[in-house]
Amino acid sequence: MMKRRRMDTALIGLVLAHIAAALEVPLDLPQPPTITHQSPKDYIIDPRENVIIHCEAKGKPHPSFSWTRNGTHFDIDEDPNVIMRPHSGTLVVDISRVRAEHYEGIYQCTARNEHGAAVSNNVVVRQSRSPLWSKEKIKPIFVQEGVSLVLPCRPPAGLPPPIIFWMDSHFQRLPQSERVSQSLNGDLYFSNIRREDTRSDYICYARFPHTQTIQQKQPITVRVLNLDAINDTMAAFYNDTDLFSEAPVDERRPTFLIPSGPSSSKTVLRGHELKMECIAEGLPTPEISWTKVSGDLPAKRTSFLHYNKTLHIVNVSESDAGDYRCMARNRHGSVRHTIHVTVKAAPYWISAAPRNLVLSPGENGVLTCRARGIPKPSISWTMNGIPIEISPNDLSRKVEDDTIIFTDVQPGSSAVYQCNVSNDYGYLLSNAFVNVLSEPPRVLTPANHVYQVIKNHPALMDCFSFGSPIPKITWFKDSRSSILQGEPYVLHDNGTLEIRVAQMEHGGKYTCVATNSLAIGENDVYLEVKEPTRILKQPEYKVVQRGRSVVFECKVKHDPSLTPTMTWLKDDGELPDDERFIVDSDSLTITEVTEYDAGVYTCIMNTSLDHDSASAELSVVEQPDPPTDLELTDQKKRSVQLTWIPGDEHNSPIQKFLIQYEDSLHDRGHWHNLTEVPGTKTTAHLKLSPYIHYTFRVLAFNDVGFSRPSLPSRMYKTEPAAPDMNPSGVHGSGTEHNNLVISWKPLTGLQSNGPGLHYRVMWRQERLGSDWNTVTVANNSKFVVSGTPTFVPYELKVQAVNDHGAGPEPATAHGYSGEDLPIGVPTNIQVVVYNSSLAEVYWDPVPTHLIRGHLKGYRVYYWRKHSHHKHTTDHMEKGILTFSGNHSHGMLPGLHPFSLYSVEVRVFNGKGDGPPSLILRFNTPEGVPGPPTSLIVTDANLDSLTLEWSPPRDHNGHITGYTLKYQPVNNSNELGAVEELALAANETSVTLPNLKYSTRYKFYLNAKTVAGEGSAISQEAATFREEAVASRQVDIATQGWFIGLMCAIALLILILLIICFIQRNKGGKYPVKEKEDAHTDPEFQPMKDDDCTFGEYSDNEDHKPLKGSRTPSNGTVKRDDSDDSLVDYGEGGDGQFNEDGSFIGQYSGKSACRDNEGHESSEAPSPINAMNSLNSFV
Repeated sequence: MMKRRRMDTALIGLVLAHIAAALEVPLDLPQPPTITHQSPKDYIIDPRENVIIHCEAKGKPHPSFSWTRNGTHFDIDEDPNVIMRPHSGTLVVDISRVRAEHYEGIYQCTARNEHGAAVSNNVVVRQSRSPLWSKEKIKPIFVQEGVSLVLPCRPPAGLPPPIIFWMDSHFQRLPQSERVSQSLNGDLYFSNIRREDTRSDYICYARFPHTQTIQQKQPITVRVLNLDAINDTMAAFYNDTDLFSEAPVDERRPTFLIPSGPSSSKTVLRGHELKMECIAEGLPTPEISWTKVSGDLPAKRTSFLHYNKTLHIVNVSESDAGDYRCMARNRHGSVRHTIHVTVKAAPYWISAAPRNLVLSPGENGVLTCRARGIPKPSISWTMNGIPIEISPNDLSRKVEDDTIIFTDVQPGSSAVYQCNVSNDYGYLLSNAFVNVLSEPPRVLTPANHVYQVIKNHPALMDCFSFGSPIPKITWFKDSRSSILQGEPYVLHDNGTLEIRVAQMEHGGKYTCVATNSLAIGENDVYLEVKEPTRILKQPEYKVVQRGRSVVFECKVKHDPSLTPTMTWLKDDGELPDDERFIVDSDSLTITEVTEYDAGVYTCIMNTSLDHDSASAELSVVEQPDPPTDLELTDQKKRSVQLTWIPGDEHNSPIQKFLIQYEDSLHDRGHWHNLTEVPGTKTTAHLKLSPYIHYTFRVLAFNDVGFSRPSLPSRMYKTEPAAPDMNPSGVHGSGTEHNNLVISWKPLTGLQSNGPGLHYRVMWRQERLGSDWNTVTVANNSKFVVSGTPTFVPYELKVQAVNDHGAGPEPATAHGYSGEDLPIGVPTNIQVVVYNSSLAEVYWDPVPTHLIRGHLKGYRVYYWRKHSHHKHTTDHMEKGILTFSGNHSHGMLPGLHPFSLYSVEVRVFNGKGDGPPSLILRFNTPEGVPGPPTSLIVTDANLDSLTLEWSPPRDHNGHITGYTLKYQPVNNSNELGAVEELALAANETSVTLPNLKYSTRYKFYLNAKTVAGEGSAISQEAATFREEAVASRQVDIATQGWFIGLMCAIALLILILLIICFIQRNKGGKYPVKEKEDAHTDPEFQPMKDDDCTFGEYSDNEDHKPLKGSRTPSNGTVKRDDSDDSLVDYGEGGDGQFNEDGSFIGQYSGKSACRDNEGHESSEAPSPINAMNSLNSFV
């Protein structure tokens, strides 16, 4: 026997693959029926609707259906009210002509075809019921305050049971608390009754969920009375009133109203919920707590309801059995109750229900029906709905308790087996077929399916297949070089290939191959790995003021091949349908924010594969609302207490309150700040002044700003009193040399403390034996004392006085009578010269009595007489240096070197300067000279340059010589070696020979005195290359335009000579009345030999210049200037450079008269002069 059992165990191990994978047989293949949909076991129907009992099944061929009712065959054709839906086993009962309760019972459906029969659960059909409450007259309940009370509900029994709740006549739920609560059976419990519990509308309602109807009990009236009230009303209500607790009620320790006794028991089914309650009475109200005696409460499945009176455990398991203890406690003691919980269990599957078997001929297989329950359930097998004991014999089948073993099955072995597991608390019924087929593999996953997955996420590629025998699945990638197995690949039993952490390189083409003994099937799928969607910039917490705009940014990175969709949520719901909410591709903008916009905003970026989200909170703030209900309390002569109620702070905590007041007696319409208190306080103790008519208001302040002021408080008037203080800022000084002005800062109306404010002004000289002088001043803040000696110290006092008395003894101030100009002069003036521009002057201070006022300081007046170089008097303004305070010396900066200066010193006070001291003269030594005034190049030759300069404007001493430095400069502005040349003091020009051809030089020239060298002046100039000059002359002379120009000039001159000759023959003279503006070459003009002027031509009619001649630049025409030098026309002047760089002076003819040479220049005429001559004649 043991050997046979070991063989059976081995056989079970061989067929575990059939159990592990529940195969779905394609509907085009023969197969027994399978129930796909059925009604619940306990089916409660609505009597107002047709009864529908579901039964759907699949199979090949399609199954037929039959029903049993209460264990016997239900002939549908015989009942006109029942039909069966086409191609279905679902029954529809028409209750329009019959009552639904006639069809209550136990129904079971059978689906069968040629391969077997499947049966449904037993469906218990019951009609829902919602009976009416029985009519009853409920007497009013009179109860003494402090006792306990239970108001019964006792609803009618319904199917399913109703939901109970208590409400008043206005359909408002009655408030519940630790003292008042509803029990699980619906009664209302009062741990102790109070006067406020008196009411006439305690109404219990029962809602029947299936029919959605509500039944109402008659209202209950409760009157809570104390003992005296009970005695007064006992006679009137004795006959028809229940009276409780006739004796006075004292505080007491708790006792349980439910459950009763020290212990109780409760049974609960596994998987259901466990509810246990303990309701106690006592005064004061007891507190309830729960513990498990034999262990800990299951924290994740436990909750406490009804103010800890109910212990609720969900999804009960066997471990929840045991003893539970509830304890009620108040200050007078405690009471305990133990509840013993027993857990029973209807049958439940240990792993799973039996699964269908698809076997090929000759294969082995196992059906297992393994379940548990409390108590242990019994197991029975049926085949095609018939107990297996009386089913046809099958040699390949063997039944052993909860297992059926199939060995060497044949095609005729196909059938449907039912496993029924039951105990006292329920049953399980499961269908599982055995289908014997020979079928080559087929892959059911769609061909060329594309799987898309996010990088670093698992990738699952399906290879659902069917075949008999069961195919073996293998996977290949791309080139099929090797089977995919081992890391990173995981092959599941159902053929699915998993890559637990997909990477970009895992993308590509995958092939799954299904193989059995009959054939091979394969399928290609594709995997694409995408970049994850990530929010790069998350929205941030925002605090915004109401009425402004706010922007939440949400910048996202995603795979470019995926289409993203941005969604914004507010508080996990949709955004409000408001045009103020503007959603862009990466942001959410809310304009004109209101307080209702506050909340949590979430941006969600969705793609077809993944999503990412981020949230941020928006707080909408604004100025707080103004405080309300200002109240004045604790009123005293000099203080009052102000209280108020803060307004809404609008999400920004109030930081402080500002209290202001208005004095309607002295300053009506103006509010003044009085004090501030922290934002956590709503009371302020205010110190007040006498004789003020106060009105207060309060402003709240938060981060946004101040609120509007509150409404003013009522007026509070303080009584007048003598002043508490005297004027401040008492000061004495004179405006004239013989007076004293006493001034002070007057008291304000708030400081006056009463009517009739005036001031008592007192003064006396600061010397022994002086008496106080007193005067009363009103409506003024100063008093002038006349006839005082000059600048004498005084003691001063000013006291405030009103109609109710004088202020405190005033403090003594000090002042002086008026000042006069000083009469003393500084003496012993001395000057120490430090260098050519700095000296220091010394003096002896003036005695104090000669200053006749407050010493302000000394002023030094100094001026330059002349320079020792020019020996001419300068007309310079005096320099003034002021030295504040009691100084006896001071520096004189910025002096001119080599000069004669004068200096005097004066003392000054608040009135002005005193007389000057004796004038002292001093000399400054020589200093370094200034730069030469000019430096020019007067003659530039091939290898030499001539420099001319002017002496410095500021010699600052005797010039002892000059220093000339120069160095060549190349085309890149780099400087060459420096040459230095010392020059005598009387030189103003120098010629530098032996310079390089066509080279630019930079020159530096400075002057010297005995004090040293002064700053330099610089200049640049260049020498010329001889070949360049010659080539330019040849080039110009051989140009065609130049030859043509010369011919034109010669022709014009010939015409001019002819005209002049004609005019001379007429006997008139034509004087040249204007010098020509253009320069002309002398060889083209007739000139007198004696005075080098133009010849005079006779012209008695016209004295105008020749037509086309240029007017001088000053716009005037000179007459009779025949003795002008040719220098005025550009001859004989300094040489200038032409446009091409040639030196014009080298090519211009020299004036014969000026040089007394009597011959013309042998050099070629300048083209510039030729053009000028042409312009003169055109």
